[in-house]
Amino acid sequence: MAVKKATFAGGCFWCMVKPFTSYDGIIDIKAGYTGGHTKNPTYKEVCSDTTGHVEAVQITYDAEKFPYTQLLDIFWQQIDPTDAGGQFYDRGLSYRTAIFYHDEHQREAAIASKRALEESGKFQKPIVTPIEKATTFYPAEEEHQDYYKTNPEHYTAYYRGSGRKAFIDQHWGGKNDEA
Repeated sequence: MAVKKATFAGGCFWCMVKPFTSYDGIIDIKAGYTGGHTKNPTYKEVCSDTTGHVEAVQITYDAEKFPYTQLLDIFWQQIDPTDAGGQFYDRGLSYRTAIFYHDEHQREAAIASKRALEESGKFQKPIVTPIEKATTFYPAEEEHQDYYKTNPEHYTAYYRGSGRKAFIDQHWGGKNDEA
């Protein structure tokens, strides 16, 4: 087993956990915060846009069973990679998108994946999702973990009401439909 970590910011972390859960080789997924300057930030602090952190997910996976390139494919299909101001209903720096690489292989794969998306012509606007070196990841408070399971009705309403579902349906044909 080749256990690795992958970290992605895609707006609201509630909506970024479920798409990765049903694959063999995915060991664990945590919602949390990364990329900022404050140690052990809270949800309230991160949402204030004063810590520099983004809401993110950190995925522990077996690279022999599930390659990083497939994680990238799933990630792109959950976000609007042309929006630097947040994602869907959620606005602000804490809701921006980013790929946080943990090693050189991930960095190169992320760059190639982003380039392929840019060249695909799928989006008319530039792809603005940055690729950044991973920093400390702080798991979010327990009430934010597996939110789609612990609060399924609110999760579904939020996923649809935020505009994420409609965007995914429009740009990816309902692929990875989550609610």
